[in-house]
Amino acid sequence: QVQLVESGGGLVQAGGSLRLSCAPSGSIFSINAMGWYRQAPGKQRELVARITSGGSTNYADSVKGRFTISRDNAKNTVYLQMNSLKPEDTAVYYCNARAQFEYWGQGTLVTVSE
Repeated sequence: QVQLVESGGGLVQAGGSLRLSCAPSGSIFSINAMGWYRQAPGKQRELVARITSGGSTNYADSVKGRFTISRDNAKNTVYLQMNSLKPEDTAVYYCNARAQFEYWGQGTLVTVSE
Protein backbone atom coordinates (compact mmCIF):
# COMPACT_ATOMS: atom_id res chain seq x y z
CA GLN A 1 0.00 0.00 0.00
CA VAL A 2 1.37 3.41 -0.94
CA GLN A 3 2.23 5.70 1.94
CA LEU A 4 3.51 9.23 2.26
CA VAL A 5 6.99 9.51 3.77
CA GLU A 6 7.93 12.70 5.61
CA SER A 7 11.38 13.92 6.57
CA GLY A 8 13.01 17.02 7.98
CA GLY A 9 11.54 17.35 11.43
CA GLY A 10 13.63 17.92 14.52
CA LEU A 11 14.53 20.27 17.33
CA VAL A 12 15.21 23.92 16.62
CA GLN A 13 15.44 27.09 18.69
CA ALA A 14 12.86 29.81 18.38
CA GLY A 15 13.59 31.98 15.37
CA GLY A 16 15.19 29.12 13.49
CA SER A 17 14.17 27.31 10.32
CA LEU A 18 13.33 23.80 9.19
CA ARG A 19 12.34 22.31 5.86
CA LEU A 20 9.96 19.39 5.69
CA SER A 21 9.71 17.08 2.69
CA CYS A 22 7.11 14.50 1.75
CA ALA A 23 6.97 12.00 -1.07
CA PRO A 24 4.92 8.86 -1.72
CA SER A 25 6.54 5.45 -1.32
CA GLY A 26 5.03 4.38 -4.65
CA SER A 27 2.96 5.69 -7.52
CA ILE A 28 -0.15 7.74 -6.90
CA PHE A 29 -2.09 8.67 -10.02
CA SER A 30 -3.37 12.17 -10.54
CA ILE A 31 -2.74 13.82 -7.18
CA ASN A 32 -4.74 17.01 -6.83
CA ALA A 33 -3.92 18.81 -3.62
CA MET A 34 -1.03 18.11 -1.29
CA GLY A 35 -0.61 19.70 2.08
CA TRP A 36 0.65 19.75 5.62
CA TYR A 37 -1.35 19.43 8.80
CA ARG A 38 -0.14 19.53 12.38
CA GLN A 39 -1.32 18.31 15.73
CA ALA A 40 -0.02 19.71 18.99
CA PRO A 41 -0.44 17.83 22.28
CA GLY A 42 -4.03 18.06 23.49
CA LYS A 43 -5.21 19.83 20.35
CA GLN A 44 -7.02 18.85 17.17
CA ARG A 45 -5.22 18.33 13.90
CA GLU A 46 -5.23 21.54 11.87
CA LEU A 47 -4.37 22.55 8.34
CA VAL A 48 -1.05 24.36 8.03
CA ALA A 49 -0.76 24.80 4.27
CA ARG A 50 -2.09 23.29 1.08
CA ILE A 51 -1.07 23.48 -2.58
CA THR A 52 -2.98 22.29 -5.63
CA SER A 53 -1.51 20.75 -8.77
CA GLY A 54 -1.98 24.15 -10.40
CA GLY A 55 0.08 25.87 -7.72
CA SER A 56 -2.69 27.59 -5.77
CA THR A 57 -1.86 27.80 -2.08
CA ASN A 58 -3.59 28.54 1.17
CA TYR A 59 -2.16 28.89 4.66
CA ALA A 60 -3.35 28.96 8.22
CA ASP A 61 -3.35 32.52 9.50
CA SER A 62 -0.87 31.58 12.21
CA VAL A 63 1.84 30.69 9.68
CA LYS A 64 1.29 33.24 6.92
CA GLY A 65 4.47 35.11 6.11
CA ARG A 66 6.63 32.53 7.89
CA PHE A 67 5.93 29.22 6.13
CA THR A 68 6.08 28.48 2.41
CA ILE A 69 4.66 25.39 0.74
CA SER A 70 5.97 24.23 -2.62
CA ARG A 71 5.57 21.20 -4.80
CA ASP A 72 7.41 19.20 -7.45
CA ASN A 73 4.61 17.72 -9.55
CA ALA A 74 6.95 15.45 -11.48
CA LYS A 75 8.06 13.79 -8.26
CA ASN A 76 4.76 14.17 -6.38
CA THR A 77 6.84 15.75 -3.65
CA VAL A 78 5.71 18.56 -1.38
CA TYR A 79 7.89 20.77 0.80
CA LEU A 80 7.24 23.07 3.72
CA GLN A 81 9.85 25.74 4.43
CA MET A 82 9.34 26.97 7.97
CA ASN A 83 11.07 30.17 9.03
CA SER A 84 10.90 32.28 12.18
CA LEU A 85 9.70 29.28 14.12
CA LYS A 86 7.93 29.82 17.42
CA PRO A 87 7.42 27.48 20.38
CA GLU A 88 3.72 27.32 19.49
CA ASP A 89 4.69 25.68 16.18
CA THR A 90 5.72 22.60 18.14
CA ALA A 91 3.63 19.69 16.87
CA VAL A 92 3.64 16.52 14.85
CA TYR A 93 3.42 17.54 11.20
CA TYR A 94 1.54 15.27 8.80
CA CYS A 95 1.71 15.20 5.04
CA ASN A 96 -1.55 14.77 3.12
CA ALA A 97 -2.34 14.01 -0.52
CA ARG A 98 -5.71 13.89 -2.23
CA ALA A 99 -6.20 11.89 -5.39
CA GLN A 100 -8.85 9.25 -5.98
CA PHE A 101 -8.16 8.40 -2.36
CA GLU A 102 -6.73 10.38 0.51
CA TYR A 103 -3.26 9.57 1.82
CA TRP A 104 -1.51 10.50 5.07
CA GLY A 105 2.04 10.24 6.29
CA GLN A 106 3.08 8.88 9.67
CA GLY A 107 4.05 12.32 10.92
CA THR A 108 7.30 14.05 11.77
CA LEU A 109 7.88 15.83 15.07
CA VAL A 110 8.88 19.47 15.08
CA THR A 111 9.98 20.86 18.43
CA VAL A 112 10.73 24.55 18.85
CA SER A 113 12.48 25.50 22.07
CA GLU A 114 12.45 28.91 23.76
